[in-house]
Amino acid sequence: MDLHTHTVASGHAYCTLREMARAASDKGLELLGITEHAPKMPGTCHKFYFQNIKVVPREMYGIQLLLGSEVNILDAAGTVDLEQKTLEKLDVVIASLHVPCIRPGSRQENTEAYLNAMKNPCVNIIGHPDDGRFPVDMKRLVSKAKKTGTLLEVNNSSLRPDGFRENTKENCLRMVKECKEQGVMIVLGSDSHVDADIAEYPYAEEILKKANFPEELIANLSLEKLKACIKYGKKL
Repeated sequence: MDLHTHTVASGHAYCTLREMARAASDKGLELLGITEHAPKMPGTCHKFYFQNIKVVPREMYGIQLLLGSEVNILDAAGTVDLEQKTLEKLDVVIASLHVPCIRPGSRQENTEAYLNAMKNPCVNIIGHPDDGRFPVDMKRLVSKAKKTGTLLEVNNSSLRPDGFRENTKENCLRMVKECKEQGVMIVLGSDSHVDADIAEYPYAEEILKKANFPEELIANLSLEKLKACIKYGKKL
């Protein structure tokens, strides 16, 4: 399964919701998460999109859909760009730091932004915490994820050789080693912006092999496992 994908609604992706669902079905997925960029990201959909998401079927082409958002963390207090009452109605919420929405801060400030976002009961996943433009204290990040039941993402798109984020391989390897040490769950995400990339994790798998990472700490290997470890079993 794949919990982190985007459609044309996000403004810089290339397929419709049905095209993404059909591709996921053709690949044999059990579940697909579609997490459009929240309103502060340039070119994405209005907040009304998320407020009205209840009208969209949660099953297409024989697979389950989780419809939600990749929200933007806006400050060190962990503020995000959708209202809490809207977040509560979404199936899955990923919280991420994006350069168009927040200036990179100090290691302390970036870490606090993640830690405070994880306090929000609606935030299920921290997206791509591997970007060297946002240096972070991995030990504190992983510890807080364990305390709050938040999943940390190994983002395949971040790890592409031609990716724009900085030092992602080194940072992701540090993160998964710390997760292994503390016994913290991770989730694999494609961050797909086109149907061909759904549930493709070659670069993520390379990092996990280097760390000799245990399969039991990977959340999205089965629906039952995901249900057991996603924050509060939200909408599953």
